[in-house]
Amino acid sequence: MKYTASEIISVGTELLLGDIINTDAAFLARELAALGIPCYYQSVVGDNPARLQATLKTALSRSDLIFLTGGLGPTADDLTKETAAAVMGKTLVLHEPSYARIRAVLQKRNLPETENQKKQAMLPADAVVFDNDYGTAPGFAMTAQTEDGEKTMILLPGPPRELEPLYTERVRPYLSTATEELFYSLNIGMYGIGEAAVDRVLSDYMENGRNPTVAPYCGEGEVRLRLTSRGKTEEECRALCRRVAEEIRFISCEPYRPGVLNDYIWGIDCESVQEALVKTLRGQHLTISCAESCTGGYVAKRITDIPGASEVLSGSFVTYSEETKKKMVGVKAETLQTHSVYSAEVAKEMALGCRMTVGADIGIGITGVAGVDDAVVTKNGESVTIPAGTVYIACTDGKTTAVERLELSPGRRAPLEAREYVRRRASTHALFMALRMAEKR
Repeated sequence: MKYTASEIISVGTELLLGDIINTDAAFLARELAALGIPCYYQSVVGDNPARLQATLKTALSRSDLIFLTGGLGPTADDLTKETAAAVMGKTLVLHEPSYARIRAVLQKRNLPETENQKKQAMLPADAVVFDNDYGTAPGFAMTAQTEDGEKTMILLPGPPRELEPLYTERVRPYLSTATEELFYSLNIGMYGIGEAAVDRVLSDYMENGRNPTVAPYCGEGEVRLRLTSRGKTEEECRALCRRVAEEIRFISCEPYRPGVLNDYIWGIDCESVQEALVKTLRGQHLTISCAESCTGGYVAKRITDIPGASEVLSGSFVTYSEETKKKMVGVKAETLQTHSVYSAEVAKEMALGCRMTVGADIGIGITGVAGVDDAVVTKNGESVTIPAGTVYIACTDGKTTAVERLELSPGRRAPLEAREYVRRRASTHALFMALRMAEKR
C-alpha cells in the first residue's frame, strides 16, 4: 500500500501543559519524511476520550496513516488504545505473548505483578504487534476499511527512550513492507556550515519526487543530511544513496561559503563527530590527548563514549586553574602573564604540553569563558575584558598547530544552560579540528 497522507497525534495532558517537550512528533515527522510519506498534520490531545475520539475521526477523514503516541500504560487515564480501537471498530483481546513479556520484565525488575498490568497486553485480535524491548507496553498497527478507504493506525508508547528504538527496529521495517517498496537511509554529518547555506547549495537535490530524497536537519553548529532511497532491493537503494552522496561531497558552496561541501563533512553513516574521529584514529593507529579548561573534560568524555576509545585516547587533563596548566601540561608563567589564561597562546601550549606529557600523536588544548558573565583578565599589566562565550581551541600533531577562536555567545540562556551550551559547541569544534588533522596524517 502506498500511503498518500499521514498525521501524528500525541496524547497526554502533560504535553498540553508544557511539562514535557513533545520530541516524539519531531522524531516521527523526520522519519516519515525520510520514507517519502507526506505528513500534513500534527496535533496534541489531552487524556480525554471524547476529544481524542473527535480528533481521530477527523484524522481518518483526511489521512490514511495515523500515528498515535502515549497513553498505552496501565493506569486509568491511559485510554489511547481503547479509544482508537473503538473508532476503528476493533475489539481488544488479551495478547498472551505480550502479557508474558510484561510479566517477565516485572519479574526481572523485582516489581509486583498487578491486575492493571494486563491492560497493556489488551490488543486488537488482528493487530500487528511491535514487541517493546525498552518498556512494558507494546506498540501495534491496526488496519480497517472505512468510508474513506483503507486506514492504518500505528500506536506507540510515549517515552522517547522507548518510542525511538521501537520505531527504528520494528515500525520502519513494517512500513517498508507495507508500502511494497524497500527504503534505505544514509546520513551525512556536517559541521561549520549552516542549514540555510546547505539548503541553497543543494536546492536541486531537494526537489519533490527525487529518488533519493535529501532532507537537512539542523543541530547546534551542525547539519545532518538524510538521504533516503526507495527501490526493489536493498542493494539498489544503497547504490542510489552512495552515488548521490559522492556527488554531494564535491558540490561548490560558493557564494554562501568557501570551498566544497566535503570541507564540512565529518562523516557518512556515522552517528557523531566523535565516532568519526575515533574511527579515523584507529584506522591510522594514532592516539590523542586533551587538556581542557572551560569544557571540563567534555571532549574526553565524548571520545570515551565511543567503543574502541581505549585504543586512541592516551590521556586527558582538566587544567581548570592556572597552576594546573603550568604543572600538568607545561604552560609557561610568562605566557599566562603576557597573554592571559584566555588566549590562543595558552591554548597552543596546552595542546603541545598534553601531547608531549603522554606521548600522543595529536593534542588538543581548550581555554575560554563559559557561562553568561564576561571575564576580566590582566594582559601585560592591563585589565582586559573577555566576552562570555570566547573560546580558544588548539590542535597539534607536533609539526603543525592550528588555533581557532570561537565566539559562542550564550545569549539569554540561564547560567547553567549557557555553560552547557558553550561546552557542547566548543567540544564539537575541537573534535572536528582533531578529525581534520588526523585525516591529513
